[in-house]
Amino acid sequence: MTAAPLTGGAHAPDAHPDDAHPGLSERWASVQAEVADGIRVAGRQPDEVTTVVVTKFQPVSLLRALVDLGVRDLGESRHQEAQGKAAELEGAGVAWHFVGQLQGKKARQVRRYASVIHSVDRASLVDALASDERETRVFLQVNLTDDPQRGGVAPAEAEALAEHAAVAAGIRVLGVMAVAPDDGEPRRAFARLRGISDDVRRILPDAGAISAGMSGDLREALLEGATHLRIGSAITGKRPGGP
Repeated sequence: MTAAPLTGGAHAPDAHPDDAHPGLSERWASVQAEVADGIRVAGRQPDEVTTVVVTKFQPVSLLRALVDLGVRDLGESRHQEAQGKAAELEGAGVAWHFVGQLQGKKARQVRRYASVIHSVDRASLVDALASDERETRVFLQVNLTDDPQRGGVAPAEAEALAEHAAVAAGIRVLGVMAVAPDDGEPRRAFARLRGISDDVRRILPDAGAISAGMSGDLREALLEGATHLRIGSAITGKRPGGP
């Protein structure tokens, strides 16, 4: 994959991405190969799937290295961190995916830089993002667990949320998003999400995208129609100061 030239900020044009972040290109290539095989097994087409590289807590230098490798879809889950990174990488052609829980009071700030917000889970957040002046692309997040503290709308309430979003100014629902429960079979969880996706599409026919699948369950997600995978440390390596 040929990388586009990166602009904005100090950057050595002849530096290899692995110089500052050893193994990054190998991890990226490995995940690309696994995704490609998962797509093949699922009988899907490569252009149906976007791999979002989740870079929370990672330094901007690593994000620049990812851009040099051809990555254009980056995911962040904390507004303050995401906002700063978006400013530093302005002009690099990055599509920012906000994948964390979002407070209503910060919704409009996130809307300024995020290409897609994956975590819309309540009507009040839809209202906070709505605008006559610009379009905001979102996924409706569904909670597939029994824990109400986890982010996401309850499955039984997903259609009502879709109906609310359908008439909100400037809101374009791409589809549904979920995280598989920690305990349980991922394939079964993603099959349930696919059913919810079908329900949402009866209200919003163009909202057929599914944001699901991380490094440990991307194959199961692809089998159940995932269009957006969210992969973090399998590509970026260990988070600074973390596991």
